[in-house]
Amino acid sequence: MRGKVYLVGSGPGSIDYLTVRAQQILAQAEVLIYDALVDAALLQLVSNTCFKIDVGKRGGEPSVAQTEINQLLVEHCQQNKQVVRLKSGDPFIFGRCTAEIEALKAADCAFEVIPGLSSALVAPLLAGIPLTDPVLSRCFTILSAHDPDLLNWEALAQIETLVILMGTKHLPEIVEQLQRRGRSPQTPVAIIRWAGQPQQQTWFGTLANIVHQTARQSLSPAVITIGEVVALHPYFQPTPESDLQRDSKQASIPVTSQPSTPNPQSPTPNLLTDKTVLITRSAGQSSQFAKLLQQTGATVLEMPALEIVPPSSWDGLDQAIAHLRDFDWLILTSTNGVDYFFERLTAQGKDARSLAGVNIAVVGKKTANSLSQRGLQPDFIPPDFVADSLITHFPDVDHLTGKKILFPRVESGGRDVLVKEFTDKGAVVTEVAAYQSRCPEAIAPETLTALKQGKVDIITFASSKTVQCFHQMLGVEANQLNNICIASIGPQTSAACDRLLGRVDIEAEEYTLEGLVQAIVQWARVSG
Repeated sequence: MRGKVYLVGSGPGSIDYLTVRAQQILAQAEVLIYDALVDAALLQLVSNTCFKIDVGKRGGEPSVAQTEINQLLVEHCQQNKQVVRLKSGDPFIFGRCTAEIEALKAADCAFEVIPGLSSALVAPLLAGIPLTDPVLSRCFTILSAHDPDLLNWEALAQIETLVILMGTKHLPEIVEQLQRRGRSPQTPVAIIRWAGQPQQQTWFGTLANIVHQTARQSLSPAVITIGEVVALHPYFQPTPESDLQRDSKQASIPVTSQPSTPNPQSPTPNLLTDKTVLITRSAGQSSQFAKLLQQTGATVLEMPALEIVPPSSWDGLDQAIAHLRDFDWLILTSTNGVDYFFERLTAQGKDARSLAGVNIAVVGKKTANSLSQRGLQPDFIPPDFVADSLITHFPDVDHLTGKKILFPRVESGGRDVLVKEFTDKGAVVTEVAAYQSRCPEAIAPETLTALKQGKVDIITFASSKTVQCFHQMLGVEANQLNNICIASIGPQTSAACDRLLGRVDIEAEEYTLEGLVQAIVQWARVSG
């Protein structure tokens, strides 16, 4: 198959605003070349085998040169790869597509442009600002203020509504230029930061006071909207009980008035506003946990501390699948176990009907949810979301003699207590490798820098294996976490923290990601 490059717009950031076409293309990507402002959740939509390249492209921070990006696109396409160039917003709105398309055409590379929602349109909308109005705004202009000296401010000052990207660094100059050319100091201004993200913030003011209002605030990345239509925002805000507001989970902070009503589904909005949380997780894992934390106001860094890959051999699992009807129970203790078991079931030409007559036990809500996505409900979930509680509450636990149990699990490094306890009860347990877990080779440079510079307040761990890999990757630096709060999802993970990191500061009462968020919020409330 001939290689092809897809220039894809990711929208304003959140996966909620990604187009269906873009999602389809990401699922097929063999190479992903993406910008820094792309939401990390979108990177989970590509396959585990996709080669990912971060090229930066965020103002004021290191980035790969455009000529080098052009060359990367050409080289991978000429290797007959399906290449996705993922850009924030829309590719044709300040997306530097021209240079990339010229390079692709010169090399006779096939390409396609996939549109995305531009933040220039989305940000005002989410702040309740209509860009057009029959009276107040019969036209609007979108501009980049990256280099204000190149702009015709005389002409821009005459346009009713301005939408400015890449302009927060030059906000004082923008304000001064417009007023010098006759724009009223009382002209309404809105600055929308992280539009479409759970941590969205909006500042409202005028040309006369917006610079003062936002002094010492971190504004980038943001969209600036200037014009009389900005004053209409109170009339176009969703009501507190609307489904749209509950789903968007936005926190709008108008600095010229009282703070907006907190999101009704976020009982402690902005409690973690001044905290940076580092999430250690499996590579490719959903970032739902990050969204939960962002709803409390936290800044979230995600660090892959575990790689989940196929087992060294499928023989054991394939043989078990061929004789599924011989088993009384199938035990699944993780979403990884569910994913790889059903992936292999499909590869063998079978589906969920092959499990007819087999009872299924799972550990944890996430595992149960993963199973339900395949149209199946577990027959048993222990009340405590840990594997050790499975045998304690197992149905008819005293009559397991001769019962055949299939246990797809991690190839190595798993806990053996479950198998021992079932075997002691007389059950015949067949363990098969469904996947491997291993440590990544190194910590991403930006994460390591954040740790060394003391920019991380809390580190979270959702499994003992992520603790082990974090400790292994960090090496001697692991002893320099004295000022960082260590948060654990449950007892086994806490034990690993104690053993390898010397302590644990937070442990979730309910051993779920939601429970861990609540524990962190409670810690923040108590610690002030």
